[in-house]
This record gives sequence, C-alpha cells and structure tokens, in this order.
Amino acid sequence: MSNHTAPERSGGSLDAVLQRLLGLHRKSIDLSLERIDRLLAKLGSPHERVAPTIHIAGTNGKGSTSAFCRAILEAAGLKVHVYTSPHLCRFNERIRLAGTLVSDEALIAALAHCEAVNAGAPITFFEITTAAAFLLFSQTPADALILEVGLGGRLDTTNVITSPAVSVITPIGLDHQAYLGDTLALIAGEKAGILKRGRPAIIAQQEDEALAVIERAAARLSAPLRISGQHWTSAEESGRLVLHHEDGLLDLPAPRLVGRHQFENAGAALMAVRAFMPTIAHTALEQGLAGVDWPARLQRLSAGPLLAHLPEGAELWLDGGHNPHAGRALATALADLEERVPKPLLLICGMLSTKDAAGFFAPFLGLARKVLTVTIPDEALAISAHDLAAVARAAGLDALPCDTLDHALHATAGIAERPRLLICGSLYLAGKVLTRNAMAPR
Repeated sequence: MSNHTAPERSGGSLDAVLQRLLGLHRKSIDLSLERIDRLLAKLGSPHERVAPTIHIAGTNGKGSTSAFCRAILEAAGLKVHVYTSPHLCRFNERIRLAGTLVSDEALIAALAHCEAVNAGAPITFFEITTAAAFLLFSQTPADALILEVGLGGRLDTTNVITSPAVSVITPIGLDHQAYLGDTLALIAGEKAGILKRGRPAIIAQQEDEALAVIERAAARLSAPLRISGQHWTSAEESGRLVLHHEDGLLDLPAPRLVGRHQFENAGAALMAVRAFMPTIAHTALEQGLAGVDWPARLQRLSAGPLLAHLPEGAELWLDGGHNPHAGRALATALADLEERVPKPLLLICGMLSTKDAAGFFAPFLGLARKVLTVTIPDEALAISAHDLAAVARAAGLDALPCDTLDHALHATAGIAERPRLLICGSLYLAGKVLTRNAMAPR
C-alpha cells in the first residue's frame, strides 16, 4: 500500500463494498481519464510499477485473446496477472494475480484503501475498481500483465498504461454506439487510442473502414503494426492451426476453444506473445492452445443440474456473444457443427435493450429452428422475453417467449428430438447459467 494515512473501512463483505462503490458517481459510464489519473497519483502511481503489459482492445474476441495469451505465457513458465471485464459469476474473476483469482480479503483491502484515498470524490465504479487492480498488480510480483480494455480504448480507464510491451486490437464491430460513435470509423478511432508511440501492435482481421483508421493512428505514432491478412494469417488446415507470418510458419494444435473465429483470436494471441517474448518455446505455444480455458465462449455444458431439464440426446452450449459480429461468428461455428454432426438448432436467448438484437439474430435465419426468449433476471436493462421474441420474429425466425430459463429448457422437448441448444445473447445471462449449473470460473 502507499503511505497515505486516510482512515479506511473494510465495510464488511465484498458485495457490500462493491455496492457502496457504485454510489460514488451518478453515471455508471463516464469516459474520461481525469478521475483515474487523479486517484492513481494519490495512490503513488501503482500503474507505473506493474509487469510488462499486453494491452488488448476490440469489439469481439478480447476475452478469448486474453485467455490464449495467458495460457501460452503460463505454459512458458511465466507468472501472469490478468485484468478482464465484465465478470460472469463473481467480481473476483476480473483480477487474476500471478495465475490465481484475487481473494475476497485482498480485494476488500485494496478497494477500501482506494476508497479512503479517493475521499468521496466522484469516480465511476470501473475507475475505482481498476485502480484497486493496479494497486494489487503493483504489490504482487509477476512477469506479465494482460490488460483488457473495458470500453473503447482512448478514454478507457486502462489506457493509463503509457508504454505497453505490445498492444492488440481484436475485430471491431458496431457495439456501444452511444459511447463510441455510430460508424466503424468512429469506433475504430476510439479503439486505436491504445496505440502508443513506437510500441508494437498486433491487429486482428478488420473491415477496411476500421483498418484505415488504425493505420493512420499508427503512422502518427510511429507504432509498428503486424496486421492480419498482410503480415500474418491464422487458419485451420487439416484440423490444425497454421500461422503464416513474416518469419515463417507455425504448425500447431487446433485451439481448445470452439469455432472458426477462435483461430483468428489464437493467431492474434500467438503474434502478441511472440512480440512479447521472441524466444518463447514451441512447446509453450502448443500447450497454451491445447489447454486454454475461457468460459461462456461456445462452451459445451456436459455436466451439471441444468442437463436434467433437457430431452434425451440433447446438447447444451453456452455463449455470451451479444452483437451482430458475435452473431455471425456463432452462426458460422454452429453451421460447422451441423455439417459434422447434424442436430436441430434451438436458441435460448436473453439480451439487454442496449444491444442490436435484430442484428444478432439475422445470421441464424435458415439455421435455427426456433428461438426461445427469456428475460434476464435482475437486470434493469433486460429486454422482456415477449419483446425479444417479437424482434426475432421480425428477423424471420420462429420465436416463443418463456417465463424462465427452466421453462425454456423444458419447452425444447416438444420442439425437436435430440436438439442442439445454444443459450446466448448476453454475458450477464451466461453468468447466471454458470452459477445455476455450479460452474463458476476458478
């Protein structure tokens, strides 16, 4: 901790502390670096004493790319900090200290210290919790920090890191338009804000409009780019991942995470860790791809109490994707599954009103036999099951609103034999599913 002597209060349980911190700012999202800069300065600038950092922005694939980076670096024997958001089941999932999720006790202490130092000044929940993460990262030795952007990039709270070892921008699509702009170019400008002068960056596959913005930003900063499709490609070949890059070729096992899009995410991670650690062993790359774990990303739920609700022979899958780009990636992955093992596809979907539900549903036309919609419990911004079903019908899909997740699972028995079920549409819904199924991340 810093030498600041302001009185601190632990405030009881972690949930109680987090609830109290939500009241420190009238807005849940207020993009700015002024408040975090002020608090970090008062804390003694812990963000300047963290391990060499891989900073990751993008619309989709940030979490998977982070997971690949972590798995590979840990397979190489490194101690790795990770910061991601949002969490699925427990807030602790956001902060991993040298490979282990932060304990309630350590997190409460760090949050209480930040709250005391902040002394009641306006600050958003994400800002003060990120400050606590930097404090924890500065206190625990590690070889690397994988730092995932919360929202956007340029004004995101994590963008106080001024000299990352490498930056990564995953695929950019339309999402959070109220905060980032309503065109790909505007959103790309915000994501490109994580690029730093002279520091290398790995750029995953992008639409031309987004890539042009990123290239202009990099040119202004003399930031060397390694761009998918120009300097490297990552694809499935004969059941393996083949990464072509400027120095040659890597022939590796297919990623453990399911879906064609994970080959691109894995490629970005491979390029990032090679920039971070040029001498990394080939065996670490292999072990990382084969051992990676990232819940709620086309995760097959093959055990747990939820399966008792399903008809015989059903498959149950879970994914937190919630925007049109994610919908396209999921539909492609499920079409690939259908080609290998045909089963009628049913979607169980819950979404927030801030998301483009029609855009998410569109790629499933002709693929999903039916959509069963649910209202995400305890989420103020959740679309009602009836309204979401109407959106699905407008997109050309057959849809049935259901009162609860259990109702939706039971309803599948009367729709199709031996179906493939995908619960999707929101990370918030995914977290509730994992909690119900006793599968909280560790």
